[in-house]
Amino acid sequence: MTFEKLRPMLWTEKMDETIAFYCEILGFICAEKDDSLGWASLYKNDIEIMLAKPNAHEDYKHIGFSGSFYITVDDVDALWLEIKDKVKICYPIEDFSWNMREFAIYDNNGYILQFGQEIS
Repeated sequence: MTFEKLRPMLWTEKMDETIAFYCEILGFICAEKDDSLGWASLYKNDIEIMLAKPNAHEDYKHIGFSGSFYITVDDVDALWLEIKDKVKICYPIEDFSWNMREFAIYDNNGYILQFGQEIS
């Protein structure tokens, strides 16, 4: 048995606002959107994210995730300069002892997105 990919599904009550955040600020492309299902699929390069409005199948009380989404990029400094004034920052860009240069932001729902690049 082979696991092929992880494609997170993020719950949001603000579908259009969330699509705009990921597409306009981070450069994702909305591949599919189905308003009747309350669902959308976004991608950028090899990263895929699905968005869904909470429904009766979930024990939904509030939007939340007890972790973060870590995305490696090839030019973390350029990304930082491009988006730092457009987003709510969790922590600014810095070098860490584990040989990564990274920063973190919050998306419009409060999910933490970390972006990092290995320091050579």
